Amino acid sequence: MWWTHGSQIEEIFFQRRSQLDDSKQRSGKQCIAFIGWPKLKMQLSNLTMQSLLFYIVVMIQLKGTCQWKGPGTTPNLETIVIGRCYDYIETVNPSVGKKNCSAIWEAFKSAFVSKDPCSVIPSDYERYVNLTLHDLPINKSLFWENNKQLVHRLSDRGHRYMALGDTLMGWLADNLDFCGSSSDSGFDYNSCPMTSECEHNPGESFWRLASITYAKHSHGEIQIMLNGSTPGGGFPVPSFLADFEIPNFQRDKVSSINIWVMDEIEGANVDSCGKNSTATLESVLSRKGFPYTCYDNYRPVRILQCVDFPGNPDCSTNSGIGLALSWVTMIPVWFVTIINYGH
Repeated sequence: MWWTHGSQIEEIFFQRRSQLDDSKQRSGKQCIAFIGWPKLKMQLSNLTMQSLLFYIVVMIQLKGTCQWKGPGTTPNLETIVIGRCYDYIETVNPSVGKKNCSAIWEAFKSAFVSKDPCSVIPSDYERYVNLTLHDLPINKSLFWENNKQLVHRLSDRGHRYMALGDTLMGWLADNLDFCGSSSDSGFDYNSCPMTSECEHNPGESFWRLASITYAKHSHGEIQIMLNGSTPGGGFPVPSFLADFEIPNFQRDKVSSINIWVMDEIEGANVDSCGKNSTATLESVLSRKGFPYTCYDNYRPVRILQCVDFPGNPDCSTNSGIGLALSWVTMIPVWFVTIINYGH
């Protein structure tokens, strides 16, 4: 009797699986869900409890194979976010004042927890943004595309510049993955959707609203750093910079814009000021009435790049960078010589 019912279940299961595969192809989702459960329930109603248990075991095994293309929610997410919050307001940037880190976590979590991960929109994070909002220092906003590591080395946790990831709202979520599910925890720790799978996913919607807010509150002189070695150009369209940040620059707040087109050390020179996608960016800024200045391999940033490549030809004396590094190195020697000579 067990095997007879097992065969019936197997036949029903593969019927359901065929429907699931068809649905998956239509939605682009690479995850199995229960489709037509009422009908399936009727089909199983005449089977023994033993057979039903067999079916449940099969479905549990299948559930473990459900996958979106992106990584799942970062483990210990609550601990990380609350810990980062206290670290930020106490040691990284105490000037923002006291913040309610527990309330911030609840606002962040409530935007996506226990929700369909393809139905989270930017406005779901409005309460979180309002709770984390603080003033940005004038002339210190730093926007970028395809050079995150270099940007954060330059910004130095907000001490030199303040990129979005150096603000409280960006700091708490940077490099984390998060999405909801209907599981007991409310989080999907196995996988989360990428934007190529569905546009309104928790990560994409979060960074869209954060980018818009950051752009609206930036003021004074603004910096934009592009990667001049990126295949296809340093100013991609679409992108967060093109679609959500530049359109939200406030004309009455922004005095001027500096564009830094930075080639990677030993990288290809794909983009330069006045050429290719950088010319597109310059055209966009001109149409919007923003005065700008463009620099190829802006020297202060280039020197920072060369710290890790001191012997590279791109950092040699002939390139001008080596001369700058030599000058910085020689200043203490000349100073000591002058002091000794005076004595």
